[in-house]
Amino acid sequence: MSETKNLATQDIFHKAHSFTRADEVKAMGLYPYFKPLEATDGTIVEIEGRKVIMAGSNNYLGLTNDQRTIKAAQDALTKYGTGCTGSRYLNGTLDIHLELEEKLADFMGKEGCVLFSTGYQTNEGAIQTIAGRNDLIFSDRDNHACIVVGTQVSNAKTIRYKHNDMDQLRKFLEQADPNAGKIIVTDGVFSMSGTLAKVPELVALAKEFNARLYLDDAHAVGVVGKGGRGSASVFDLTDEVDLISGTFSKSFASLGGFLVGDRTVIEYIRHHSPAHIFSASMPPANVATVLTALEILKEETWRLDRLEEISVYMRTELEKLGFNVWSSQSPIIPVVIGDMMDCFKFWKDLFEEGVYANAVIPPAVPQGQSLLRTSYMASHTDSHLNRILEAFRKVGLKHGIIDNNGHSAS
Repeated sequence: MSETKNLATQDIFHKAHSFTRADEVKAMGLYPYFKPLEATDGTIVEIEGRKVIMAGSNNYLGLTNDQRTIKAAQDALTKYGTGCTGSRYLNGTLDIHLELEEKLADFMGKEGCVLFSTGYQTNEGAIQTIAGRNDLIFSDRDNHACIVVGTQVSNAKTIRYKHNDMDQLRKFLEQADPNAGKIIVTDGVFSMSGTLAKVPELVALAKEFNARLYLDDAHAVGVVGKGGRGSASVFDLTDEVDLISGTFSKSFASLGGFLVGDRTVIEYIRHHSPAHIFSASMPPANVATVLTALEILKEETWRLDRLEEISVYMRTELEKLGFNVWSSQSPIIPVVIGDMMDCFKFWKDLFEEGVYANAVIPPAVPQGQSLLRTSYMASHTDSHLNRILEAFRKVGLKHGIIDNNGHSAS
């Protein structure tokens, strides 16, 4: 009886009261999260009263402070007000929502497009809607959390394969019920490693095993591919991918998400996804910002060229210094430190040197692989880049991560 009583009276907040790690790291002066930006022009931000170079933003095209996107948002506020006060399903659809869906479908080379209020909701809401009982989801182990949650809340069985391991994915597909509905879901560009999905192999496996293919291109649209059209377009395989999702919180300088695909599939999701039906629609200023950013992306292709130039330069130079940057193929370039506390200390010293990057620790990365996630913008100047490199060199030597000969010290 006493054991039953103890279980019954367990405080549900016990886990919260027992969580002290964040306060401990704060007390050490090493806490790297939830830092408020007091001012920003995109590449230079003000934090705790000091100006530092932002080397951790997903503002890949550098459009968050572009006067054209700002004006578009201001004009939309004047015309439509601050919000839609309802879901798209009922009273929350504006003419510019429909305009954006049409233009995105055309840009991505697909028949239909549906908008969601956030990129997170896009994947969570779409996956749980299209994958149901008796269906199978094959998901890369390094997929973003929103994909993971989407698989968890669906009624489908989820089989996770090792990151970009096409041999293991093939094995799982071979073992699967040939009569079950099947969909392969993967990031197009992985948010921590910066690597691209193996789209040609994924397309071939999907065809061979009668599966559908879903790419989350949150870090790919407006970043890689022809005209910034994402990971499938890198390989001229957009027509072979069934569904492609994206977000507006990165290259498109706003907030929200989208999914493109065949019209009938998109219409089904539009009418059945709880995340779409029961969420308030994107505010007008957000929509107007994305419409303007899309036009800038199409007209100013130099931004994509500059982004690629910067990515190659920073990967090459960080490797020359001796840092482990995994196998990055994008503007996302991880700098592996190793131990979590060492990573926090490195982050702090890097900040003191005038550079802000993101400290990423398990479970977002494997144990012993804590890292500084750096990411770059088309608006970074050569001076910014070289100051970032000098800061990494100085801090890397101080912490024994690299040596003076351009080698990893580990």
